[in-house]
Amino acid sequence: MIKKPNLRGHTLEEIRSLITSLEEPSYRADQVYNWLTCRSAKSFQEMTNLPKNLREKLSNYFELSLPQIVEILRDEEGTTKIALRLEDGEIIESVIIPERDHFTLCVSTQVGCALGCKFCLTAKTGFKRNLEVKEIISQVVIAKNLLKEGGDTLPLRNIVFMGMGEPLANYTNLIKALKILEDKRGFNFSRKRLTVSTAGLVPELRSLARDFPTALALSLHAPRDDLRQSLMPIAKRYFLSEIIDVLRSFPRIKNGRITIEYILIKEVNDSLREAEELYQLLKGLPVKINLIPFNPHEELPFSKPTEDRIFSFQRYLLSKRMLTTVRKSKGVRISAGCGQLRRRLEGKPLTPNTINFESTIGTSSFL
Repeated sequence: MIKKPNLRGHTLEEIRSLITSLEEPSYRADQVYNWLTCRSAKSFQEMTNLPKNLREKLSNYFELSLPQIVEILRDEEGTTKIALRLEDGEIIESVIIPERDHFTLCVSTQVGCALGCKFCLTAKTGFKRNLEVKEIISQVVIAKNLLKEGGDTLPLRNIVFMGMGEPLANYTNLIKALKILEDKRGFNFSRKRLTVSTAGLVPELRSLARDFPTALALSLHAPRDDLRQSLMPIAKRYFLSEIIDVLRSFPRIKNGRITIEYILIKEVNDSLREAEELYQLLKGLPVKINLIPFNPHEELPFSKPTEDRIFSFQRYLLSKRMLTTVRKSKGVRISAGCGQLRRRLEGKPLTPNTINFESTIGTSSFL
């Protein structure tokens, strides 16, 4: 049996080609695309401005299936973690983060991750495969529908590629997904509201600067090569000097800043020595430093620094006039750290649609 194409991973131009191949006018493709993006339709039958016979024809030739929601967990502040089961049974994670006047969605780009960062639970499960474009886009559709069904009126405005996996290691699918999300005829996400996080894959960073310059976040986590290499094996391939050179030439979206993600780990990278080295490494760059206290897990051999240590680190950078924030820990009770929910579900019978709503969505700061 030949599998029907899923239209969620297609651009408007591709959908027009498919629709006209059925001897239908091209404007019908625009209507379908609007339903898929702006209205987050789950089925062709929802597309009520299409003739019934066309809806039936579309159902015969194409599909709109979405990953299965396995579990939804929500903490007291409204951070919502979603476990999704893909067609091959693999599980990925998305996280909806409430902000003051909008929502941010953190999406995954891979099943697992090959980079092996010592502080990341996703690394424990290894790398399985890249996500297809439809699987990346589907996370956005599912989040939009959950917010709508929950009666939330604030918009989903930011998409951050900071979930499971290294986005730039799934480069071709990432770029296509970004272009679909940005398309003003559909999802219409501002490019400055699409953030790609990377551990620093230098060749792909250069390609991103050329193909789709967007908001950028660097997972840095150490200010010198020896320490970074002990935490992140990928750092043995790309030295900090190479990464910084790419950042200096990376196009800025509307004069925006590059976000520097820095996980603070007790007695590993949280001393004033590292704070000074971080300043020396980044001075002169248009950056915002996001300090992230380590999110402890029993399978990881690290601890969270003390509050004094965290804020001493921040105060030093602020004294050097570097914009520095401390990210408030979110989702600790709901396994919101990258890979934690998937790890917990591994080996456990997956009952579909297990939902644990711990509270209503509130507001907090993410980016």
